[in-house]
Amino acid sequence: MSTKAYKPRLATKYKNDVVPALVKKFSYETVMQAPRLEKICVNRGINGAVSDKKTVEIAVEELTTITGQKAVPTMSKKDISNFKLRKGMPIGAKVTLRGEKMYEFM
Repeated sequence: MSTKAYKPRLATKYKNDVVPALVKKFSYETVMQAPRLEKICVNRGINGAVSDKKTVEIAVEELTTITGQKAVPTMSKKDISNFKLRKGMPIGAKVTLRGEKMYEFM
């Protein structure tokens, strides 16, 4: 039975191929100076969310399906009378991916 932990292919490729090339090309003193990914943010604004609440639920389900991580509905921060929008109404959805899920999404 193997005890190796799973590592995404792109994370391994970045660590073994890309970082040494960046260190060599830009003359970095340490590996830690090379840029690296911290997170991937995926968001979606919904145009008809004010009139139909079901569209927000659908958007959350779609983002969850695409990214593999539970999406969170985003709420409006202030009132905008022209759009008939009130503070706290759901207007979109977002997901923040980090670590292994981030590399798998790429």
